Amino acid sequence: MCGDCVEKEYPNRGTTCLENGSFLLNFAGCAVCSKRDFMLITNRSLKEEDGEEIVTYDHLCKNCHHVVARHEYTFSIMDEFQEYTMLCLLCGKAEDTISILPDDPRQMTLLF
Repeated sequence: MCGDCVEKEYPNRGTTCLENGSFLLNFAGCAVCSKRDFMLITNRSLKEEDGEEIVTYDHLCKNCHHVVARHEYTFSIMDEFQEYTMLCLLCGKAEDTISILPDDPRQMTLLF
């Protein structure tokens, strides 16, 4: 992966977890060909391990096919929550947890 191609390595993206696509605002330009263009997505794979979905793919420079970053996205269900994570030099790091129940138990107030 190429730290010279990105503005910031592994930027904190909060809860924004991308299953596909590229965070082009963080792409400084290709360190090999010096062009700043769209990215190609290659070597996309989807695996399931122990109830967890793992999506991985490579971000490549559209012009010279230089590998800019490797993207990993995971999805799992733990108890009553859907959990998402993303880790990528270009797109950043993020995690999110969403309740699968109609009313999120984390946001319920206690009644005394």
